[in-house]
Amino acid sequence: MDYELVMQELESLGKERMKKTYFSNGAHEPLFGVATGAMKPLAKKIKKNQPLAEQLYATGNYDAMYFAGIIADPTAMTEADFERWIDGAYFYMLSDYVVAVTLAETDIAQAVADKWIASGEELRMSAGWSCYCWLLGNRPDSEFSTSKIASMLDQVEKTIHDSPDRTKSAMNNFIYTVGISYLPLHDKAVETAKAIGPVEIKRDKKKSSILLASENIQKEIDRGRIGFKRKYVRC
Repeated sequence: MDYELVMQELESLGKERMKKTYFSNGAHEPLFGVATGAMKPLAKKIKKNQPLAEQLYATGNYDAMYFAGIIADPTAMTEADFERWIDGAYFYMLSDYVVAVTLAETDIAQAVADKWIASGEELRMSAGWSCYCWLLGNRPDSEFSTSKIASMLDQVEKTIHDSPDRTKSAMNNFIYTVGISYLPLHDKAVETAKAIGPVEIKRDKKKSSILLASENIQKEIDRGRIGFKRKYVRC
């Protein structure tokens, strides 16, 4: 399928209800309002197609950009490509659920994520922390440096309350993910979550939400899910 045909197909799958949902989360025009599940049959037809993914991502259309992440070939992407993609990720659903997810399937994931975490830019930092969540939740524990992940937990404890909101959310998820999916530091993640306590996320025109990693980790402990790993990063 070529670019024009894919855009037509995505437009036909759009729903006003989904557009409103995406708008409420920070998306803006252009977009069609396609549910992610509705993209799966189209993705099965195309499979991986990096040139097409690049065309779609460059549109600035949220649905096309999301679909680009589904059909991208991460192994064909360079660090420069990921920098270009994160530059185009204008809200967290793109930075954390498209760019970070795609990056997590590469050999350069940790190196790029480290740079983004150190960038001082809200969505780059958010994508960096989120990438580690995708990595820790999928790859064997042996692929990570325990001392490095421990240092990152310390960094979160010291800086989370003074970080931008989207970065706060990704950091909070990092603690949770270490606590659930990285057994060598389960206990330290639990201690860090307790030390941090409630994390407030402010929302435009909405009541602030409160994140509590310690409660969420405990729920997974009660379910017997410690050590959980996803089979795939991208669905």
